[in-house]
Amino acid sequence: MAGATLANGNGQSEATTNMISTDILIIGAGPAGASLACFLASHGIHGVMVSSASTYADTPRAHITNMAALECLRDIGLEAECNRLATKGNNMTHTRWAYSMAGEEYARVYSWGNDPRRKGDYETASPCNPVDLPQTLLEPVLLRYATMNGFKCRFDTSFIEFADDEKTGTVTTTLQDNISGTRYKVRSRYLFGADGARSPVLKQLGLPLNAKPGQGLAINVLVKADLSHLMEHRTGNLHWLFQPDRAHPAFGWSCIARMVKPWHEWMFILFPDREASSDFNPTKEQYLQRVKELIGDESIPAEVLGVSKWYINEIVAEKYSKGNVFCLGDAVHRHPPMNGLGSNTCIQDAYNLAWKIAYVMKGLASPSLLETYSIERQPVGHGVITRANQAFRENRAVLEAFGFSSPDIETRKRTLQELSSPSEAGRARRKALQAAIEQEEHEFHGLGQEMGQHYESSAIYTADEKMPYKAPEAVVKDPVLNYVPSTCPGCRLPHVWLNKAVPVEPVSTIDLAGKGSFTVLTGIGGEVWKEAASQVGSQLGIMINAYSIGFRQDYEDVYFDWARVRDVDETGCILVRPDRFVAWRCAEVLGDAAKCADKLAMVMRSILGLSP
Repeated sequence: MAGATLANGNGQSEATTNMISTDILIIGAGPAGASLACFLASHGIHGVMVSSASTYADTPRAHITNMAALECLRDIGLEAECNRLATKGNNMTHTRWAYSMAGEEYARVYSWGNDPRRKGDYETASPCNPVDLPQTLLEPVLLRYATMNGFKCRFDTSFIEFADDEKTGTVTTTLQDNISGTRYKVRSRYLFGADGARSPVLKQLGLPLNAKPGQGLAINVLVKADLSHLMEHRTGNLHWLFQPDRAHPAFGWSCIARMVKPWHEWMFILFPDREASSDFNPTKEQYLQRVKELIGDESIPAEVLGVSKWYINEIVAEKYSKGNVFCLGDAVHRHPPMNGLGSNTCIQDAYNLAWKIAYVMKGLASPSLLETYSIERQPVGHGVITRANQAFRENRAVLEAFGFSSPDIETRKRTLQELSSPSEAGRARRKALQAAIEQEEHEFHGLGQEMGQHYESSAIYTADEKMPYKAPEAVVKDPVLNYVPSTCPGCRLPHVWLNKAVPVEPVSTIDLAGKGSFTVLTGIGGEVWKEAASQVGSQLGIMINAYSIGFRQDYEDVYFDWARVRDVDETGCILVRPDRFVAWRCAEVLGDAAKCADKLAMVMRSILGLSP
């Protein structure tokens, strides 16, 4: 097709080029889009990824990378690189509430698995450890992997519109090169909107949104300031700062000082006065002055590197896809960064979606499998935006305990003094402060929220379950704090350390699964399941790995932890999907290999949406 011209909205002529064809087109190269490209590439699927930005993230943005997300990246060999670049260990020990970085401290809590009482919970939940990895460091890792494994990436490229053709099963998308102004079209089998909180793909797709009133504006001020001499006894990556006895500018009512690079680069997240309008526009000097007040030591050199604004949203799409167009990440769930769930949920959206797209494209599954993406991930997104916003609201109880919500400085001063008073009022306020701080555990040790997702869809086979699934709230007192490992279909495969009879480097159960394949786990007396897996895999053209765990088996259950958590007989089996979620389990061996193979084949066909 020869080049042509068309008129843009301003009546100017623009050149158009030949139609480009590709299997996959991803709009957005942030954590959602780039991780989707990585996971698809790991399945041998190639495509094109575009971003309207001129480069990868130029500000730190998301930073906490939790174990659930790292397990996804571990599956394609990226965990080690993430750990190398990330901040971890003692630098993430606490979250604090203080007058200033150099000044008095009000309270602190342990964070991200560093509480001595919680370390065992984190270590038994996953082979990975939480890290602080700013988006500026994470995105290049993802982009490098994607582009080195078959994806083309184009920055300075804007999405204009798409047309989903049900007859041909293709999507034609119009893009614009932002440098030349040239518009061109891309025909793809699938289009993915991973284009952030103001997603134009989602907007055109017309997916309904469940939106609650927002909680105002926040301002990110990226700052260069060496605070290393202050941090020896203030270790932590998050520091809530507020000064009840001083007047404050409307744009800087309270603040979270977030470590970016220990201890010389920081993000000062300013929260404006709740009664103030959002149309103020402070100068760089005014931002710097407020930052210096919050640092608390005017002699420390500080430089403002950049300023950006964002709104505290509570929005989730009611559905994540329509036809051959899928949305993921911030496009479908928008919330404050509390609990550190933002980029982590984006990565897990992509991990859930990628194997399903790959199986359908390779003819290994019915297109109906793709419907389970929204069915499984939308409830997770809803839970994430609810928890993050609840965490933001819960922190107000801390400010209330200090009387910081009062507009009158003298009242705030008296309230602050009251905290050290031996009076009944002082005792009541200290009790309220303690309760408010203890509630913050739900944000900084929300292990159940991070790891406890449960899926219900046609890609999970539950017909053989004797009892219905018990939600965590029916098992533990606080499901946000506590993760309950389970092999119940729809749950994340539990992590257990295994070894060999002659000990070598330990291996996690989750490392036996994934890698684009289904996995069968069995034990002594269940050898026929391994034969069945081989037969069924050959029939369906699908790799089904099979391992026996137990005394002198493929892997030794050295601590007997697998025996405690597997919840099936040694002769039974557990079928795990490529995304390491349990798809089905059988309590015990069904007889000979033929019976086991028939059953496994029926289950696999059901999960993949294939005809019997």
